[in-house]
Amino acid sequence: MEELRVSTDKRELDVDLIHRFLAEESTWAAGIPRELVERSIQHSLCFGGYYGATQVAFARVVSDYATFANLVDVFVLPTYRGRGYSKALVAAVLAHPRLQGLRRFTLATWDAHGLYSQFGFAPLRQPETFMERHVPNVYAAAR
Repeated sequence: MEELRVSTDKRELDVDLIHRFLAEESTWAAGIPRELVERSIQHSLCFGGYYGATQVAFARVVSDYATFANLVDVFVLPTYRGRGYSKALVAAVLAHPRLQGLRRFTLATWDAHGLYSQFGFAPLRQPETFMERHVPNVYAAAR
């Protein structure tokens, strides 16, 4: 089985694939307009996962590269799951030189706690100190 190649070169990203997955298959970004996907890629450190020349995985990090990072939009295409690609992708993210020495690295997940706990992620120690402003149907309004 071919290993996953991970790259942060945005020129390699298949933006059509990323948009299609996020808009049509994800639970967290359903209906997101392509323009917003493009803008999010432009302003983030992005990780493409490739099987040969085909992009099969993606992750994005929003960070100040000094104290904080947030891991978002992580996915492996369904037909490529079960091959260890999600572990390879997360390992590449956490090994990236610009993401070392951060005080806090966060993420949100509904169902991948087992994956992320292998890399030291744990539930919030003091959830009462965190707040959010959540607009669940924002992408429906953007269309």
